[in-house]
Amino acid sequence: MKAGIVGLPNVGKSTLFNCLSNAKAQSANFPFCTIEPNIGVVNVPDSRISKLESMVNPERVMPATVEIVDIAGLVKGASKGEGLGNKFLANIRECDAIIHVLRCFDNPNIIHVEETIDPIRDKEIIDFELQLKDLETVDKRLEKVNRAAKTGDKEAILEQVTLLKLKAVLESGNSVRSLDFNEKEQVFVDEFQMITSKPVLYVCNVDEASAKDGNAYVERVREAVKDENAEVIILAVATESDIAELEDYEEQQIFLEDIGLEEPGAARLIRAAYKLLNLQTYFTVGVKEVRAWTVFVGATAPQAAGVIHTDFEKGFIRAEVMQYDTFVEFGSEAKVKEAGKLGVEGKEYIVKDGDIMHFRFNV
Repeated sequence: MKAGIVGLPNVGKSTLFNCLSNAKAQSANFPFCTIEPNIGVVNVPDSRISKLESMVNPERVMPATVEIVDIAGLVKGASKGEGLGNKFLANIRECDAIIHVLRCFDNPNIIHVEETIDPIRDKEIIDFELQLKDLETVDKRLEKVNRAAKTGDKEAILEQVTLLKLKAVLESGNSVRSLDFNEKEQVFVDEFQMITSKPVLYVCNVDEASAKDGNAYVERVREAVKDENAEVIILAVATESDIAELEDYEEQQIFLEDIGLEEPGAARLIRAAYKLLNLQTYFTVGVKEVRAWTVFVGATAPQAAGVIHTDFEKGFIRAEVMQYDTFVEFGSEAKVKEAGKLGVEGKEYIVKDGDIMHFRFNV
């Protein structure tokens, strides 16, 4: 599962990527600095795994991770191949969610491809280009489906209805994610790989003085996206970059306190991206390893077991489950068992975020 960082050139995408990942994307004050998509595997900050480590003292600790992709900046006309448009659009299609960076700060020393600072205009430029590309996909598909629908093919007729629904919303200047679909329509939409159907998180890149409470630009963004069911995060990307360069944890904390923050904004962003991808965490706990495993929200116990190894899912017998809070309260698995708080769950069990699980299987 990948989240792609998108935005106009020079809004802070690569600098943000550098904060999030050990991979260092080139960052410079000119457009198209990022030619190839940079991919970083980023640890998901989670205080629970630190607590489990302190309690169990394992040989190693493995946190959950999320994949972040830094994609080349998009410009007007990208849907027609302007700039690096085709490459950008191919890269974003491969991502599962969008982190849309908007420039919400003034700095005459950092050029803007549109010459003035206007995050709403910037957002609309990218929305428009993505909608145009989706419309192109819909029109091409309709050409084929219309012929089949004329023969009375029921499946083709249903697909045609879904495509016309998509076409109408895109031509009205809205994104596919603004629509609701029934189960059958959703199958078609997933197959079409609509770019504007992907969930989005808006990152308002602000100056240091606005890192805590935002500014007028941020308020305009919040107002503009209030009906999109999308989260807005404030991040002083340049400042975050400076903090990330500090190797000493205490120095980082002093820096954060100076600007009124309790933790790096990058940590909040990573957790938000994880949630945006509809992911959650369960843990396995032992003296050899404390590990966070990633599953989709709604995953069953056998599916969770399959994340560790396919044999675990194929031969699943049962799962022994403790709640994280219960484990912390009693201090050990043995004491949880003594208290009768260890659940034994079958194939229908739906995993909850923070579950501590052990699987019994037979292959």
